Amino acid sequence: MTSPLIPRAEVAAYGRLPSPAPHSDAELATLLGLLTAPGVRITTVVVGHSRDTASRSSAEAFVEAWREIGRQPVLAIVDWPESAASWLRAADRFTAEEPDAWVVAAAPLGWAQMSRRLRHSTDWDPARTYGFAALGDSRVPALAGAATLQGMRGATAEGGTWAIDRGWVTQQPPARRRPPLQPHGTL
Repeated sequence: MTSPLIPRAEVAAYGRLPSPAPHSDAELATLLGLLTAPGVRITTVVVGHSRDTASRSSAEAFVEAWREIGRQPVLAIVDWPESAASWLRAADRFTAEEPDAWVVAAAPLGWAQMSRRLRHSTDWDPARTYGFAALGDSRVPALAGAATLQGMRGATAEGGTWAIDRGWVTQQPPARRRPPLQPHGTL
């Protein structure tokens, strides 16, 4: 059995990855919209986050917003360090409750490592996983491995969306709002 840890030389090849930025209101609204869109049957979630301030704050904001829209309580909130020996304990806690979806606010490298452990050691499904903007970086699936994050999606800071397909991150801009129709002339 090979280790799911990303070799140091591979991590170094991608240079310094950015730290997560504080979430935006548009980002949080879009993330909630992805989870509550018509036809989406998500009622239970587990929230995971790395231990940096921005990720912790984003996770807390999501939990509060989830409650405010009247959803069932979050089944679990799991955190993990940016670097660890294996991430197995966090991966087991992250998947123990078997939610409809997972929501992730994390630093890119820590999430790449955590997601590799999840795929290696649990029944976690990336297609049922939603992330904040920091994870919509093409280096995340490159580090994790193309198939590791297949189907994961999330929100951009501007309120657009991103998705991972075959190792590529694609982004969609926020939907443009049309101005209300104004009547012309009289009847």
